[in-house]
Amino acid sequence: MNWAFLQGLLSGVNKYSTALGRIWLSVVFIFRVLVYVVAAEDVWHDEQKDFVCNTKQPGCPNVCYDEFFPVSHVRLWALQLILVTCPSLLVVLHVAYREERERRHRLKHGPNAPSLYDNTGKKKGGLWWTYLLSLIFKATIDASFLYIFHRLYKNFDMPRLVACSVAPCPHTVNCFISRPTEKKIFTYFMVGTAVICILLNICEVFYLVGKRSE
Repeated sequence: MNWAFLQGLLSGVNKYSTALGRIWLSVVFIFRVLVYVVAAEDVWHDEQKDFVCNTKQPGCPNVCYDEFFPVSHVRLWALQLILVTCPSLLVVLHVAYREERERRHRLKHGPNAPSLYDNTGKKKGGLWWTYLLSLIFKATIDASFLYIFHRLYKNFDMPRLVACSVAPCPHTVNCFISRPTEKKIFTYFMVGTAVICILLNICEVFYLVGKRSE
């Protein structure tokens, strides 16, 4: 997957963000996107090929793998990272709308006409609400994916061995997961960084509300 688009998006949002927002962007890009691209994909690239069961029954390893891993970790993380960065695009689009409106205003009334906005990137009026909603959306998306991970993989665990009795397996068979400890560490790391991002989003919401009420 090409992550250049996300990198460009995060770089564009950076100039409209608060200090907490810039920290969030750094955490997402360095500790989530880069770790995903550099390490996580390699750790999971052999996940189904090296999922071995102690049976030669055709189809049994496949159905057992699907039973315990209905959705790949890396695909869920990829979807999570894409969705969690999309709300930031709302802020960029809102600023672009303001700039275009300002440009048309000057074309219509002349270059010396009073500006519609003191600063098109300043978080006031509708842009303040757009920025606030983007924070809420980002925190909600991360929290939703953490819940999905928790439901699919209880306590975000990665056991060394799983017992499977799904048809067409002739009896209860034992299946072994490749690199379980390494995968567990990466899972905890990705969960931890997601929790940090949620906390940063919540802190930024309180910061924005508190600053506006001053």
